[in-house]
Amino acid sequence: MATDIATRAGRREWIGLAVLALPVLLISIDVFVLLLALPHLSADLGASSTEQLWIMDIYGFMLSGFLVTMGTLGDRIGRRRLLLTGAAAFSVASVVAAYSTSPEMLIASRALLGIAGATLAPSTLALITNMFTDPRQRSAAIGVWFMCFMGGAAIGPLVGGTMLEHFWWGSAFLLGVPAMVLLLVLGPIVLPEYRDTKAGRLDLASVALSLAAVLPLVYAVKELAKDGWAPVPLAALAAGGAFGTVFVRRQQRLEHPLMDLRLFRNRAFCTALGGMFAGTFLMGALMLFITQYLQMVQGLTPLKAGLWMLPAVVASGFSFGLAPMAARYVRPARLIGGGLCVSVVGLLLLVMADVSGGLPYVVTGFALINLGAGPLVTLGTDLVVSSAPPEKAGSAAAMNETSGEFGYALGIATLGSIGTIVYRGQMEDGVPAGTPGPAADAAREGITGAATAAADLPARTAEALLTPAREAYVSGMHVAAIIAAVLLAGVAVLAVRLLNHVPPTGTAAQEDQKVTDTDGSDAVAPDAAGTGDDAAPAPEPVRG
Repeated sequence: MATDIATRAGRREWIGLAVLALPVLLISIDVFVLLLALPHLSADLGASSTEQLWIMDIYGFMLSGFLVTMGTLGDRIGRRRLLLTGAAAFSVASVVAAYSTSPEMLIASRALLGIAGATLAPSTLALITNMFTDPRQRSAAIGVWFMCFMGGAAIGPLVGGTMLEHFWWGSAFLLGVPAMVLLLVLGPIVLPEYRDTKAGRLDLASVALSLAAVLPLVYAVKELAKDGWAPVPLAALAAGGAFGTVFVRRQQRLEHPLMDLRLFRNRAFCTALGGMFAGTFLMGALMLFITQYLQMVQGLTPLKAGLWMLPAVVASGFSFGLAPMAARYVRPARLIGGGLCVSVVGLLLLVMADVSGGLPYVVTGFALINLGAGPLVTLGTDLVVSSAPPEKAGSAAAMNETSGEFGYALGIATLGSIGTIVYRGQMEDGVPAGTPGPAADAAREGITGAATAAADLPARTAEALLTPAREAYVSGMHVAAIIAAVLLAGVAVLAVRLLNHVPPTGTAAQEDQKVTDTDGSDAVAPDAAGTGDDAAPAPEPVRG
């Protein structure tokens, strides 16, 4: 069809995608390098254990807190402008972090990195949606974007080990600067500008309320994951919920809200967003179990553990690339549901892993988990951002990212706590007689405490302590994997039922179909042009 040809992206858009994807690749590498660099920078700066936690966590706190604001801000002032501003701020903050002279300076620069990072993902996904209006090309472009992210996860440990062997710890923060500079140079040339000229002013009260809701909630789930139920995290959870309620009520009254709640009237949007949350909740937490298993149970170094995780990363890349192509012929619901069933099989393989001969099961299981997650991640993200009107694409992308952040944090808090309960219950009477009191107490707390305590014990005593600790940890991983498998199977069924009305991408049926919203009213099927009767007319792109 002539219309299809007219809306297909050309060379400029694909070059623009490369410019957008490179920073994602290097930032992903940067995150994994920092995990390896933490012991080095802590020793150099004299950071306490509390300061080390803030160095790691403050980035995620600020990123989560500002995602909604930055997504909506990009819709108002221009997505390219916000992206380039964020890239410049990220570069400056990276340099400050690299040359920090105190833990406080590094924590402050990491906070700025989080705020700048919140501009990148929503702006990038929104620009991809605007640049690739053809559904098939858009799905493929989102798949490439996610492949770059997972590629960074794959080579992060390898790059990190090499850099820390030849350079100082600050080099970890400088890794993303060249890509940001490239983005600043090429962005104005190859990236179009889009903004909603009728968006109205940014409501600062809504910004404050969103931060007051998100930051305590993120803090609460992280603390609950580490220390279990305690008064301070519970109070933060209650405060975040209260501010979140006030925030939602304010959005319902505003003519130009910070978060357009009308997007939730679209069934495809809600289902895809909920699926992304559930997927990261159930599968993201298992990554923590697996990395701990490889290092604490199998005794692998971080570099060797990273190498054994490469099959899972390769499986992710394959799945991210294949899912958009398969979605041209198969309904997204069936691909997402079938993929999640593959992930369930991977989770069940984890249950077969034991202390001595479990490495093949864990490596294969993790690869299957990632292979099956591809359709949910790529097609789910595409459904979220394309279900929104073009002028709300930044806001929709921010909701997608926020959902993933919360799902991951809450999954670690919930499944991690379940694994810890199983571990402590088994270790209560599992510590060998004759183990020194401090070492026994540390071993009962967790597998990391057991490994640390064993390092100071004689070889025979250390092995006697580590054997039951490893068995208890594997038992906790088994229980978490079984729970995740059962719940993920339920998510697969719901995805098939609720998304079955969405046809394969790029078909005439996708453009013309009618769908039924959750309130029972008819609305135009979600596509690049809007969300149905409630959608505002698409604004003309403001190019520059």
